[in-house]
Amino acid sequence: MTIPEIIALRLHNQQISSKEFSNAGDLVTWLGAVQAQDYAAAKWALGLRLSNSTDKEVEHAFNEGTILRTHLMRPTWHFVAPQDIRWLLKLTAPRVIAIINNSGRKLGLDESVFRRANKLIVKALQGGRYLTRIEIEATLNKAGIVTSDLHMIHLMMRAELDGLICSGPRKGKQFTYELLDERAPRSKTLEKEEALAELARRYFLSHGPATVQDFAWWSGLTTKDAGSGCEMVKSKLIHETIDRQAYWFSNSIKSVKEKQAGAYLLPNFDEYTVAYRDRSLLVDAAKVKVMPAPAVLLSNTIIADGKVAGTWKRILKKDRVEVEINLLHALSKSKKKDIAIAVKRYGKFLGLPVTITNAGF
Repeated sequence: MTIPEIIALRLHNQQISSKEFSNAGDLVTWLGAVQAQDYAAAKWALGLRLSNSTDKEVEHAFNEGTILRTHLMRPTWHFVAPQDIRWLLKLTAPRVIAIINNSGRKLGLDESVFRRANKLIVKALQGGRYLTRIEIEATLNKAGIVTSDLHMIHLMMRAELDGLICSGPRKGKQFTYELLDERAPRSKTLEKEEALAELARRYFLSHGPATVQDFAWWSGLTTKDAGSGCEMVKSKLIHETIDRQAYWFSNSIKSVKEKQAGAYLLPNFDEYTVAYRDRSLLVDAAKVKVMPAPAVLLSNTIIADGKVAGTWKRILKKDRVEVEINLLHALSKSKKKDIAIAVKRYGKFLGLPVTITNAGF
């Protein structure tokens, strides 16, 4: 297997170059979880992987609870399917809770404070209520719990990780929280070994070819647990070794063209750029002169031939969206045309006319 083949398979398996799903719920289930701290960007991360989807459709899926948003795997938000949220929390939350508890102690937050806050939050949300963070903060304030910005972040995250709350429908543009028992009452739980196997299966099928180290980074699991999960599903996978690294991927993929036609506008923190510990395959460091490679990968990126070819920025106007393109190196006219097509697709997703602002692009 060659590096271009790895890139082509990742684009295919992540549903970027191939689109097998028509709704956000099925897509998130396939991917396992999708990093989502930048909500608008995360909606586009789903939209670019779905056929003819719109921002309104993804927003509707979120408000209806077809996809949920909570903290799991790593200490950041992820989209997750409601049927998967409990077993994913059970498997991955303990390591994140340890991080939260450690930083919380510096703020005077101990287990007694977390337990008290949890009880108050649950009581405030009972009966199908969904409240904004500000509304919940007022409840905690009344009870004498400190809710300065860092305190509140820890309190809400801990309630999520304890499996008590998750995202509710938005109130206008404001996010809300709802009780997990009421938002996803029928979600299943799995024992650790079964959960490890299931998460490994999802990751290597949807993100492969990838290494065990990549899986450990993405999931937040220890390398030992990640390796155990991979071992349990290896009959469903195949692997090839490159530079002494074993890359695991689906055994059902017959062949994918090395170079995927077209170009793609990826949002910041997209699964294609952040879901691997080793991201060196995505950036030609010799060509990146504008900014360091790590900074490029955390930006809105332009992907051409599977590698980062530039960055982009959106500027929302009342009646249109402008997209500013910044290339990291020279591209052919045909590749620039592919980028223009990708920009047009983004405008269609938002339901707005779109223009490229760069003179001479």
